[in-house]
Amino acid sequence: MINSSSRRDFLKSVGLTTSAIGLAGAALAQQQPPTIPGFENAKTDPNASKGWKPFSDRKIRVGVAGYGLCAFGAQFSFQKHPNVEVAAVTDLIPARRAQLAKACGCEQTYPSCEKMIEDDSIEAVFIATDAPSHARLAVAALERGKHVASAVPAVFGSLEDADRLFAAVKKSGRKYMMFETSYFHADLYAWRQQYRAGQFGKLVYSEGEYFHYFGAPLGGYNPRTRSVDANGWRKGLPPQYYPTHSNAYYIGVTGGSFTEVSCMGNPSIVPHLQAQNNDYQNPFGSEIALFRTGEGGMSRMAVCWDMPSAHGEQGRIYGQKNSQRRANANRPPLPPGVQAGGHGGSHGHLMSEFVDAILRDRQPWVDVAQSLNMTVAGIVAHQSALKDGELLKIPQYSL
Repeated sequence: MINSSSRRDFLKSVGLTTSAIGLAGAALAQQQPPTIPGFENAKTDPNASKGWKPFSDRKIRVGVAGYGLCAFGAQFSFQKHPNVEVAAVTDLIPARRAQLAKACGCEQTYPSCEKMIEDDSIEAVFIATDAPSHARLAVAALERGKHVASAVPAVFGSLEDADRLFAAVKKSGRKYMMFETSYFHADLYAWRQQYRAGQFGKLVYSEGEYFHYFGAPLGGYNPRTRSVDANGWRKGLPPQYYPTHSNAYYIGVTGGSFTEVSCMGNPSIVPHLQAQNNDYQNPFGSEIALFRTGEGGMSRMAVCWDMPSAHGEQGRIYGQKNSQRRANANRPPLPPGVQAGGHGGSHGHLMSEFVDAILRDRQPWVDVAQSLNMTVAGIVAHQSALKDGELLKIPQYSL
């Protein structure tokens, strides 16, 4: 057995959530992003750049989209990478757009991601917008011939969008990478090295959990009001629409997939997590999925919004072999000036992996197939929960 538990503290989530809802319009220019559990920066490692060697002197012109509730567009340090020039930024809200430009040291701004994508001098884009827009904007950028990195999830509740995104990546020949933060948690990264070395054998059973208390609706961007409010895309979000932080604890370790699922949902006492109070008609605050894996094992993956005593992204794996040998757990060196950042020190590593994949013309670790296998499994899991746990087949993606 290998075990991991979150080291992050649960930082007064109810109060933080409530205060976050009021951030809108011009007030955003005066506010700092709220403190949200999981976004605490990892302790700076003075040796983080030891062993890093430049591969090329080429600079990739990157456009960054989105500076929302978590100021996500600037969190991954594109602006710090020696092989990157942040050529343009965009956010639909002018105050946030200005903040993002300042954070990235960039003068060129666009009023929308669609407009920024039209700039043919931009080679790659990072999409850190509201989750429902990820797939649409990624497809548009790929069709314009750009490499794409996206925040999670890759698609939002739509199996059709998953097929469209996969087809767009294949047709364009460009790189696509979803920035799933669990992949560069120190434990998962080490287990992947051990799995690839055959030290675990087949994984018989694995578990992953993403616990994040939404006692009040965190809200987010609301397309109907074109502002940030309590009725934004996060209100009443089906838990398994946001499954990748937990599902990574199997797919990230093995590179495999889930083939079928039975999922149970738990009705919530939290008002916005009741079907009559959200646009998704979602009745569940917690959804617990039992997956069959492609190698014949099982995985229990949980996503929960309504447990005030729990927070974190964590997992456990159990293999056929009782391996106690520890593979090299050191994550790759970071370019000078790039910090590991939040979500378990994953931010800088994800960005660096994407840039390196472009420079070396190789597939990024979290490629489109793994991104969709993580995401689509959750969409089908929610469908199962709505059918009282009916066993359902999951579409498969492979390159």
